Amino acid sequence: MTNLKALLEKRADLQQTMDDLVHTADMETRAMTAEEAAQFDAAEQEIRAIDDTVAREERARGLQHNSAAGELENRAAEEEQAFAAYVLGRAAELRAGEQNMTMGNNGAIIPTTIANRIIKAVRDRCPILAGATVYNVKGTLKVPVWGKANTTHDIAVGYQTEFTEITADSGKFTSVDLGGYLAGALTLIGRSVENNAAFDVVAFIVDQMAEEIAVWLEGQLLAGTGTSAAQGALNTSTSLTAASATAVTADELISLQTKIKQVYQQKACWTMHPDTFSLIKKLKDSNNRYLLQDDITGEIPYRLLGKPVYLSDNMPQAAAGKAAILYGDYSGLSVNFRENIAIQVLREKYATQHAIGVVAWFEFDARVTDHQKLATLKMASA
Repeated sequence: MTNLKALLEKRADLQQTMDDLVHTADMETRAMTAEEAAQFDAAEQEIRAIDDTVAREERARGLQHNSAAGELENRAAEEEQAFAAYVLGRAAELRAGEQNMTMGNNGAIIPTTIANRIIKAVRDRCPILAGATVYNVKGTLKVPVWGKANTTHDIAVGYQTEFTEITADSGKFTSVDLGGYLAGALTLIGRSVENNAAFDVVAFIVDQMAEEIAVWLEGQLLAGTGTSAAQGALNTSTSLTAASATAVTADELISLQTKIKQVYQQKACWTMHPDTFSLIKKLKDSNNRYLLQDDITGEIPYRLLGKPVYLSDNMPQAAAGKAAILYGDYSGLSVNFRENIAIQVLREKYATQHAIGVVAWFEFDARVTDHQKLATLKMASA
C-alpha cells in the first residue's frame, strides 16, 4: 500500500504552499498573478487527489481488518462447535474439516479459543490475579528486586555540588525465584446431557472450570505458605498488629493504610473475609459517620477510606494471630505461569460412571516481590 505517512506529509507541504500564495497576495494588497493562480490550483487539485487516495487506503484497511476479524470469529465458532460435538458424542455429525480437535492418547484437548475463555474468566473472577504482576516464562524466572533487605528501595536523591563525588545508595539488586508447582482440577458431566439439545456444554465447562480454578488460585495467591507451594500476598513483611484478637478499630485501619507509601496508593485496595467486613461495617468516625461508604458508581460496591473493598472467603477471619486484612497494590505480588491452562476431555475414562471427565492442568508459582506495596493487619495473640 501507499505510504500513508508520506502522503500526509506531502499534503501538509501543499497546504503550506497555498497558504503562502494567499498570504503574499494579501500582504501586497493585490490579486494573484496568473502564475500564482496556476500554482494554487495545481496544489489544490493535488490535495484533493491525496485525500481521495487516503480515503481509499483507509477503506481498504478497514476491509482487511473486518475480513481478518471475521475469519477469527468463524474459526472460534467452528472450534466450539467441534468441541461441543465431541463432548456430546456427536463428532460423527461434523463434516470433514470441521473436526478442529487435537486428539491425545487419553482424550481430546480443548481448543485454544475455549482455553482462552477460561483464562479470561479466571482473571475476571480473581481480582488479586488481575492486579498482580503476571509472567508467562518457562523454567525458573528470576525477578529482580532492588532494595535493602528487600523491604525498602529508596535511591538517595538530593542537591549536589559541582566537582564533588556523589554518594551512591547502599541498596543493591537481588532476585526472587519463581519456579513452578503443578495444579489440577477435575469435573464430571453426566452423559445425560448428550440428549439435551438446549444444554450449552461449552458455557458450562468454561463457567465451572473458571469458577473452581479462580477460587482455589485466589486462596493460594492470598495465603499460600511458600513452602513447596506458591507464596501468597499475606506473607508481606509490612504489617501492623491490632490491639485486640477479635476487633478492629478505625485508628488501626488508618494506620494500616499509611503503611503503604503514597506513590503506591493509586491502585491500592482492601481485601478481607466477609465476617471481618461485617465488623468494619459498623465502625464510625469522630463525627458519627460510617467509615465504609457505598460506591454506586463503581464495580466494587463499597469503599473504605477512599479505596475499594474486596471480599474473599479465602482470607483468614479476625481471630488471634491471624492476618485478617490485606491492604495495598496487588502488583507487589509476582505470579509466573509456566504453562497456560491446558484442558482435556476424557470421554472413556468415566464411562462406567455414565459421565464425561474434564480435567485442567496448569503450572505456576507466586512470590511477594515488593513488600512496600502490600501490608497486613494482624490480630493480637490470645
